[in-house]
Amino acid sequence: MDFRLDEEQLGLQDTVRRLCADRFAPERIAEREGQPIDRAAWRALAELGVFGLLAREEDGGLGLGVVEGAIVFEQLGAHLVSGPALWSTLAAPCIAGAASGDRLVGGVEQLGSNDEPVVVEHAGEIDSLLVLRADGVFACAGSELPTARTLAPLDPLTPVGRFDALPRGTRVGDADDASQLRLVGTVLCAAMLLGVSDAALASSRRYALAREQFGVPIGSFQAVQHMLADMYVRTALARSATYAAAAVIDDPGIGDPLGAGAAAKLLAGEAALENARAAIQVHGGIGFTWEMLPSYLLKRAWVLEHTFGDADSHAYSISSSIEAALA
Repeated sequence: MDFRLDEEQLGLQDTVRRLCADRFAPERIAEREGQPIDRAAWRALAELGVFGLLAREEDGGLGLGVVEGAIVFEQLGAHLVSGPALWSTLAAPCIAGAASGDRLVGGVEQLGSNDEPVVVEHAGEIDSLLVLRADGVFACAGSELPTARTLAPLDPLTPVGRFDALPRGTRVGDADDASQLRLVGTVLCAAMLLGVSDAALASSRRYALAREQFGVPIGSFQAVQHMLADMYVRTALARSATYAAAAVIDDPGIGDPLGAGAAAKLLAGEAALENARAAIQVHGGIGFTWEMLPSYLLKRAWVLEHTFGDADSHAYSISSSIEAALA
């Protein structure tokens, strides 16, 4: 399998990177804390086609593949973009206005009863809610949703609210559609975790080159070099697994999409969490402060780690797949 990106994909990557650097600059990240979603920035992402990546052209989308989605969402993860970008992208093929950015679409997996409480990101701001259930995909308009109770979030850039129960909503997809959206969501979430991992590495490298101790950059110390090397290896492994999983979804004939997706989420989650922790350590005393980038990266990694399955669930999925193959 050729993992090299072509010129169009590299151009897409660079364009999204430049937009995110302008609208979601890391040096201004503390200004976004506790603030509502920047609708101008959201509109800019929509105009670039971010939310319509996977939607068909006749539905107002770009009709691209999951590989292009992974390229884009890696950049969204690296810049800690605010808002339900992942769910809006998944919802674009079935909820009008999601691709264009006219509607903020949140989402949740609800594998149990409708009467069970659920926690939804950006619950107070979304215009629609996409619900993935065992029997299909459902859309709930904002007017149908009950009042959400605001909860304290893990990530200060990702507010959450609790719904005690959800309406049934309008069925917009069957069980197979729900399974496919879970799979695509898993890989795009892995891409965001990959972005977090890469951002932690880049932040640590910059600091290690600039911060001096005993008259030399701390990056010259072997202990710091070893930490940075480990961060690089984790990021490279996660990138290979994530891009491979995206390619397998686009062409299932080359591998097992479910296994590839589980491996990508498992490795990308580990890379993001471990690299964010390492970034805090490289930054030393200031790395533990609330307003520093490594702190935000770690908190976002915690949130994404529990989106579309955590490490334990994906490790179990992989082990079950291997056991079945050996039986």
